[in-house]
Amino acid sequence: MRILVIGSGGREHALVRAFSGDDVHAAPGNPGIATLAETYPEAGPVPEQIIALARKLSPDLVVIGPEAPLVAGAADALREAGIRCFGPDAAAARVEGSKSFAKQVMAEAGIPTAASFTCASEAEADQALAAFGPPYVVKDDALAAGKGVLVTEDVKAARAHARACGTVVIEEFLDGPEVSLFAVTDGVTAVPLLPAQDFKRAGDGDQGPNTGGMGAYAPLPWARWPRSSGRLSTPCAAAARRTRACSTPGCR
Repeated sequence: MRILVIGSGGREHALVRAFSGDDVHAAPGNPGIATLAETYPEAGPVPEQIIALARKLSPDLVVIGPEAPLVAGAADALREAGIRCFGPDAAAARVEGSKSFAKQVMAEAGIPTAASFTCASEAEADQALAAFGPPYVVKDDALAAGKGVLVTEDVKAARAHARACGTVVIEEFLDGPEVSLFAVTDGVTAVPLLPAQDFKRAGDGDQGPNTGGMGAYAPLPWARWPRSSGRLSTPCAAAARRTRACSTPGCR
């Protein structure tokens, strides 16, 4: 089976290793991926270049790892071209591409989440910061590679981060360990993966303030997890049917 993996990070490296028994190609890939698959460093992870490479390689399946090409509609373009693809369409990927939209989905589905305000101006941000008080939690509404959140006691820093981001989600502060739960879903049924912890500083090279140091790991020794088959009915199934927001792998 010929598989084309899109992306260049650790996630894509893990995918390539999992597919190592097949004819695997990766774009753009990285030096580690290049030891396991044919890579195409010149191919950027954007819909136009993904489509061009897929037409050239004729893969049986394209697996898109990063969020940005999914939000940009790469999966839509591949399916329109008749190429099988693992990854949500742009409408579903919006749950990852907009924290404000994700909050709307959670509220509609009755999923507990921190109280928040979506702010598009300095005045709105100031009002939200005053309403919650410190510690301030300011999240870039758009994709930020996991580095768009600032947690700070400094209101000036919070305001500066809000200005730099444009539209932000300002939340109440919740204390406790961070847990990421990913699931593979068709919009009705979800198959959860193991809970993981994944957090990083706001800047590359372990620079900048955020919630902790670099690193991700699973399983979590302190997180309880049912020893069942892992298949469950997602509580946001009703919202998924209306918004298609939960037809994305990694819905959370």
